[in-house]
Order: sequence, then C-alpha cells, then structure tokens
Amino acid sequence: MVPFKTSVFILALHLLEGALSNSLIQLNNNGYEGIVIAIDPNVPEDEALIQQIKDIVTQASPYLFAATEKRFYFKNVAILIPENWQTKPEYVRPKLETYKNADVLVAEPDTPGNDEPYTEQIGNCGEQGERIYLTPDFLAGKKLHEYGPPGRAFVHEWAHLRWGVFNEYNNDQKFYLSNGKNKAVKCSGAITGKNLVNKCQGGSCITKACRSDRVTGQYEKECEFIPDEQQTEKASIMFAQSIDSVVEFCTEQNHNKEAPNMQNEKCNLRSTWEVISDSEDFKKTTPMNTQPPKPTFSLLQIGQRIVCLVLDKSGSMAIGDRLNRLKQAGKLFLLQTVEQGSWVGMVAFDSAAYIKSELLQIHSSTDRAALVKSLPAAASGGTSICSGLRSAFTVIKKKYPTDGSEIVLLTDGEDNTISGCFNEVKQSGAIIHTVALGPSAAEELEELSKMTGGLQTYASDQIQNNGLIDAFGALSSGNGALSQRSIQLESKGLTLQDTQWMNGTVIVDSTVGNDTLFLVTWTKQSPQILLWDPSGKIQNGFLVDAQTKMAYLQIPGTAKVGIWTYSLQTSLQTLTLTVTSRPSSATLPPITVTSKMNKDTGKFPSPLIVYANIRQGAKPILRADVTAVIESANGKTVTLKLLDNGAGADATKNDGVYSRYFTAYDTNGRYSLKVWALGGINAARQREIPQQNGAKYISGWIENGEVKWNPPRPENNENDLQDKQVCFSRTSSGGSFVASNVPVAPIPDLFPPCQITDLKAEIQGGELINLTWTAPGDDYDHGRAHKYIIRISTSILDLRDKFDDSLQVNTTDLIPKDANSEEVFVFKPENITFENGTDLFIAVQAVDKVNLTSEISNIARVSLFIPPEAPPEASPEAPPETSSPFVPCPDVSINSTIPGFHILKIVWQWIGELQLKIGSN
Repeated sequence: MVPFKTSVFILALHLLEGALSNSLIQLNNNGYEGIVIAIDPNVPEDEALIQQIKDIVTQASPYLFAATEKRFYFKNVAILIPENWQTKPEYVRPKLETYKNADVLVAEPDTPGNDEPYTEQIGNCGEQGERIYLTPDFLAGKKLHEYGPPGRAFVHEWAHLRWGVFNEYNNDQKFYLSNGKNKAVKCSGAITGKNLVNKCQGGSCITKACRSDRVTGQYEKECEFIPDEQQTEKASIMFAQSIDSVVEFCTEQNHNKEAPNMQNEKCNLRSTWEVISDSEDFKKTTPMNTQPPKPTFSLLQIGQRIVCLVLDKSGSMAIGDRLNRLKQAGKLFLLQTVEQGSWVGMVAFDSAAYIKSELLQIHSSTDRAALVKSLPAAASGGTSICSGLRSAFTVIKKKYPTDGSEIVLLTDGEDNTISGCFNEVKQSGAIIHTVALGPSAAEELEELSKMTGGLQTYASDQIQNNGLIDAFGALSSGNGALSQRSIQLESKGLTLQDTQWMNGTVIVDSTVGNDTLFLVTWTKQSPQILLWDPSGKIQNGFLVDAQTKMAYLQIPGTAKVGIWTYSLQTSLQTLTLTVTSRPSSATLPPITVTSKMNKDTGKFPSPLIVYANIRQGAKPILRADVTAVIESANGKTVTLKLLDNGAGADATKNDGVYSRYFTAYDTNGRYSLKVWALGGINAARQREIPQQNGAKYISGWIENGEVKWNPPRPENNENDLQDKQVCFSRTSSGGSFVASNVPVAPIPDLFPPCQITDLKAEIQGGELINLTWTAPGDDYDHGRAHKYIIRISTSILDLRDKFDDSLQVNTTDLIPKDANSEEVFVFKPENITFENGTDLFIAVQAVDKVNLTSEISNIARVSLFIPPEAPPEASPEAPPETSSPFVPCPDVSINSTIPGFHILKIVWQWIGELQLKIGSN
C-alpha cells in the first residue's frame, strides 16, 4: 500500500499541474463528490429553501445519468448555511468548504424578477467554469414555464461548469440565413415550432407570423422561435432542456454546425457531446451497469472565523529587513484585515515553535493592539515548518475543533521535512494560506495551500513592490459578510532619491469608506507625509511606529467620497503606501476586484492567462482601466493592460472579466500577481442584462395549436444606478504561480499569434464582403502579427477540416495592426460561385515573423440575398392582377342584409391581409 503522506504528495503534484480552481469537487466511481452549494447571507432565512436545494439535485441526478449514457451522477453535496440563520443540531461546522470555493451560489437577483439560472465561464471550450448562480424563486419552482423543471436546468448549468460547453441558442441573433432562408438558431434542427412575433400595445397583444426584411431577407428583430410543447426530438440539453422530450446532448450526428451560437463559435463547430467525451471525467469512467444511489447531503453552517498566524523567525528572516517587513504586514492584518469578532492566535517558529498568543477574540482596538505586541521581535535559528503547524493546531484545539479554521503560514526558508506533517494537515480540516517570502522558501509550500483550499502568495525582497503587505491584505475571510470585508484601494511603492516626492491620488467611492486606513512604510527614516481629503482639507494625526518603520491614519466614521491626494517626501530610501477600507453600507454592494491566473503552474512555452473580475454585486463593471503587474523570482516586473474585448485571452466581451495572455517568462520559480483597477469617465456598470451562459428563457409554447406566451424577460429600471458611470480605485492580489522549463537567456520565440475569436462578416454593396476582427499579436496578444491568411469555402466543414486546401483570398494590401486593434478588410469573392442564396464561410489565420501560425479563427458566414424586384405601381384606372396563390376574399358588401355580416366582413378582411403577408414572406 502507498503510504498516506506519499499519496497526498502525489495528489498535490497532480493538482498543481492542473487549472487553478478552488472547487472541492472530485469524481469517484462515476459519482460527483464534494459539491458545495452556498446560500448567500442576504437571502432571508427559509428552511424550505434547504429542502428545495435537495430536491433539485435529487431530480437532476437521474437526468444527468441518462443524458451521459450512465456515466455520471451526483453523489454527495454540502449545503453551506449562513451564519445569521438560526443554529440547529443537524448543522455542523464546515471543514474546507467556504463561500470562496462554493460551486453553486443561491442569491437574490440584482434585478427583481430576473431569476435566470446561469454559470460564470471565463475560460475557453472544455475549460471548467467558475460558479453556478441560482435564485430562491427559481429553486421554488416559480419559473417552470420559462425554464422548465429546476433539476433539468441544473444539468444544463452543470455542463457549463464541469465540462466547459456553451449555449446552443443565441439571444442576440435568434435566426440566420441559410441558402437564402431564415432558420432558427437551435440544436438539433429537428426541434419543431413556429417563428412568431408578439405585438403588444395598450394592454392588448396580437400574435403574428414573422416578416422578412425586403432588403436583407432577415426576420424582424422581435421574431421568436416558439417551440411546440409536444416533441419527439431528444436533443439538445444545451439548447432547451425545458422541452419534455429533450434528454440528450447534441452529438456529432445531429449537431447543427451552421447555427451562429456560442457552442459553435467557441468549440470549433463541435457538438457538446464531443466536448464532454474529450473531458478528463469521461476518459476515466465507463458506463455503470446499475442505477446510481440517490445523492446524500450534509448541512454546514458558517461559524466565527478562527485564524492562527504561523510566522517564521529563523535566522534568514534577518536578511533584507524581512522580519521588520513581516511585522509591518502582520500589523496591517491585525489592525485592519481580520474582521471584528474573529478569533486570532499566533505561533512563531525557527527550529522549534513558540506560542506567542492563545486565541483571542477581537472586540476592540485594544484586542488588536495586544495581538500586534505578540509579533516576533528577533530572528535566529533554523526552520521547522511542521513544528509551527503542530503548535497552531494545539492553539486552536484549546477552544475549537480545527475543522474550518485557518492558518496563515509565512516562511522564507527551506525545509526538507515539510512532507512529514502532510497527513496531520489533511486530517485537521484546517485551511492553510501560504506566504513564500524571498527566493529560497520551501518548494513544497504551495502543496499545503493546494491540498487545503488556501491562498498561495509570494513576496520578493523588492520592497517597492509591496508584495508582503499585499499578501496579508488579501487574507480576508472566505465566509465573512461582504459588508465587513477589508477592500484594498491602493498599493504603491517607490525608491526615492535625494528629496524626491512620491505623489498620487486615491478614489474613495460611495460603496466604500468605513474604517478607511492609510498606511505608510519606509526603510530608513520617517518621511514627510501630507494627505488631503476631497475638499482640500489636510489630514493630520498619523500614528508613527518608528521601531517598525511605519505610520498609519484611521479615518473616523465614513471617509468622504471623492479624490484623496497624498504627497510623501524623503531621500535615498524606499516608501510604500497602502490604503484599505470597508463597505459603506450593508445594503449597497461594494465594487470588488478579484484576480488570478488560469493555472498555478506555468510550463514554458505554454502561455498563462491573467484574469481580473470586476463586479458590484452581480453586475459587471465595464470600461475600467485594468493593469496587471507580474513579478518574477528575480524581482523583474512585467506590466500588462487587461482587456474586456472578447478577443485574445478574453472569452466574452463586456462581461466585467478583463484578461490577457502572459508569455514574458524570464526565470524558473515563483511569480506574483497584482492588479490595479481604475474606474473613471468611461467606466460604467452594466445596465442591460447581458446574454449569459445559462438555461434558455422560453418566450412561449405552442399547446394544441395555440400560442401561450410567457411574461417577457425583465428589464432593468431606466433610473437604476446601474446605468451611471463609476469612479473607483482598487488593488487586488492574485496570489502566485510557479514557472518551470524556462530556458536561459536569450529565450527563443516559441509563441505564435493567438487565435482570432471575433471574426465577423457582412455583405456590402451586394457583391463585396466586409470582414472585421481584433488583431492578434506576434506572441499571442502582444506585439504585431506578420501577415494574415484568409480562406473561403461554401462548405463549413471543408473550411474547418481542410483549411489549407480552401480558396485563398488575396491579402497583399492587408498589413496587420498592433495587437488588440480593430482590423477591417473588404474583398470580392473570386473563382467561386456567389449567387442568390449562396452561403459563404470565411476564416482567418495569423502568421508571425518566424512563421508560427495561429489556430484557425472562428468561422464567419454570409448568405447572399438579392431582394426581389418591387412590383410595378398600380394605375388607378386598371388595378393590377394579383399573382397571389390564395383565392381572393369574396365581396361581402352585397350581403349587408345578412345578420352579423359586419363581423363576417371583418373576419374575411383579416384573412385576406394575413394571406398577403404570408405570401410576401
């Protein structure tokens, strides 16, 4: 048998090789375990909601099992219950389960009535999503007509979350032209229904057949595909799982490859079942021969935060003023970051461990000050990380079980015995956050945070980068109320020469301002500190700690909204400035920035992706100025401007997730990530409800030939604050990652241009085709590509599978622009039949200066539509003969004596008008 600690080590290495995910889900013998469904603290207490969560998973499990050909089912689920709900004997304390790693969040909708279930997906095809969002009303079954049974919708969302597939419908383009005819965006094409418009005015509505535009041939914008309630087609769940007959995913055989939906665009025309079949889940399972058991549930209730600092005081901590920097960062954590009501203990270690403080509950500034005094004062001795961890367990167990407790472990030293306590760590149920300080911290350190779901961070010895303070500032509770969370507004450092100034501004917006702290550190002597509030009033009262080389000012009450200005003057030393605050209100969600890399290991030459997610509640913040700073193990920094443009590394435009590829490896070892986000004149909250990766909203049903419309999707209030611009400043620590396989300089160019993912095509002037796309770079989305290859075909599959054999467009005059610029190219198809009803497919490939090629772009399409000639105008003397295939309506005017003839006349006139409309379409 493999020893337990060895198996944990192997598991940790396996996890480190994968995508960065906080999820605790594991697939064990076809069953998904460790699913965490969290109830948001703002949801009113309702015990029925817990049963509804159980019901939806129980109903979803057999549906999932059948849809995946007996491969997968839901085995066990943890339901995370808010701390502010009533305590019950059956509720137990969580272990590693937190709101931060919840797979499903049940929360009230930001827009009343918008109960659409959806999944946040920031990655590409086949990559796991972030989280599923459900509302209480959806779980209560109040949206059955719009989304169908909740259990079925949950399977739709699970496919987004677990397997990285996308929707097979398109709310932005519900129909497309194929061979000159309008077709609904659906999968499979065998789903039956009618294309209708619901015209409403003055409280009354009329259902009409959709009309085509005479110039473009396309249906009017209001046109909807209304499915028949009774169907026989079994696919597809990613189109409309709400249809009773739908019990399967689309396969290669029945997938609609022409439909302009996200699944085709993101997954290279592959069906959802093809993507699922390529997943690691699928590869390591075989169909079951028996029916799976029903899911089991555990009820976990959030309790008070319990955290123990485990701080290295070994001799190496004397290098580069590390111990004093530890005291500065520890003081920020104790004075500001850790929440009121938390229990905090402290252990220091060298070759042995020393309990510096038993658990103390923070009720006041006096409690915080007492803990600050316990920070280690001198550095000496060796490094025994396990000794520190074992002492922390002892401290915690004196008052509470270690389940769900947190340990903040900081070390700068090597320790080849660290794997000796992996078993105890795993069994403890504690979450371990690791801080690696300097270039020599134990290589195995990240395994502790990975196996327990903790945060991993790295701080170099470059003081001006403020990495250590950023690491401790990021350690807010994963379960605490958002209104109590410490939010970092600024983090900046600078090495100043003779009598230089460090000047800048910080924006305090209306969503923050409580408990605002300005913290200044220095390396030699106290600088001159000047701070003005938005009204221009200078702020005095900085408390100076000369021994720790820091000063701080706590703004009383709620800080004024606006621009705060600072000026720091000194000579020949390094200064840092950190500003933190808390939300101004328990009811107004604060603007938050969360950042991360897509993986916690990078193996050259594979690129990594930087993500920054900017939100106010569930609303994305658009058009912010977002910058990432990545610092390598040798102290070098790379600055990247992150974009929300739906191109390059960015999966979806205007979703509030800003992204960029990282390719600037310069050494092996640890790298840290920090993100600055600034909202100014252009930044705004998303007002309209964007298309999300979620279950399709069914506009209506055809039941026994009769159209029954559902209520329209809710819209945001025009006076809602969401349409207003926002000014804010935020800083976010995105943790750390480890790079390997990086060659020594000069580093070879092995990075191709990134794939073009937003290619669009339109007919221009009847015979020209206008292409637009976002320019890739020489190295993914950096620099400038060397040239483009554009090819066309009348077969979408030939273009995908035989791109190099497809007809090439002359691009001699097309010179690539810098990455992330808009490209426009107009051409006339040649050597190909392009006539009325012809569908033409186009794709682009970018080439860099060393002839590395990008993946083939998404495939754009145009369908040539030549409008029919307008009929000649009728002369008043001789009305033209109708060519309508319908029999003319009889003249009922001569029957005016027939009882009720007026009603009959109206009916005949209406039928005639309808016939003409249908004939024109």
